[in-house]
Amino acid sequence: MSATAVHPVVTDAKPPVRTRRRAGAGLGLVAWLVGIVFFLPIAWMALTSFHSESDAATNPPSFAASLTLDGYREFFGAGGGASPWPALINSAVASIASTLFVLVLALPAAYALSIRPVKKWTDVLFFFLSTKMLPVVAGLLPIYLFAKNTDMLDNIWLLVILYTSMNLPIAVWMMQSFLAEVPVAIIEAARVDGAKLPTILVRVVAPIALPGIAATSLICFIFSWNELLFARVLTGVVAETAPVFLTGFITSQGLFLAKVCAASLVISLPVLAAGFAAQDKLVQGLSLGAVK
Repeated sequence: MSATAVHPVVTDAKPPVRTRRRAGAGLGLVAWLVGIVFFLPIAWMALTSFHSESDAATNPPSFAASLTLDGYREFFGAGGGASPWPALINSAVASIASTLFVLVLALPAAYALSIRPVKKWTDVLFFFLSTKMLPVVAGLLPIYLFAKNTDMLDNIWLLVILYTSMNLPIAVWMMQSFLAEVPVAIIEAARVDGAKLPTILVRVVAPIALPGIAATSLICFIFSWNELLFARVLTGVVAETAPVFLTGFITSQGLFLAKVCAASLVISLPVLAAGFAAQDKLVQGLSLGAVK
């Protein structure tokens, strides 16, 4: 009596095309809903900025209220208030200058930690990152005393130095992962041709890692532009930045909602413009190394 072996039938368990399309459409719908949820506060702020103060203060808000530019006129000093241009220029100088200094310092540091790694480079990266774990308030008093004793209070270059030191650790951490994707053979070929280290960094490494550099620059710029605590404590009139200028709209007379929304939208525009201009490089940089 012989037993017949029964072999299991192996079938391809891939879901049908229609099911995969429905799943993709569902994920797309969820992504759109999440995007709309994140965009609603910005749209609400933009709409409120075009309302009068009386319409902006209504509860519930009136969507059919008449639109006006009074909030923007008052923000730019049409009603006799302070002009925002000095604060906006100070923010631009502090953010752009500190970002440039961060790139100049972070690029060779990341090169040393990735392409030409030093001993115990992981410990070095952890040390860089650990400096971000210190609460900002803990270092506020020593920095204030230092600025006072060196006559650097209300000086925009003090903010440039602080923003550079604050953003440098995260910039080195990010650029190390970006530069690790640069082919070593290209660098060796440039070295064989007689290129020195500055030439290699500028003409070989930087163009290849440009998406990562753009992503790092944008993040450093945003961090510098939005910083408030140090700017609030260490500046007064001369070096006042845009976030500090924005806090001046909250007075004992009340909160002028339409004017605050107009000011917030104007102050947010440089960051939004920088992100829109560098969006392709930002996506490439944040996804660099994700696909081999």
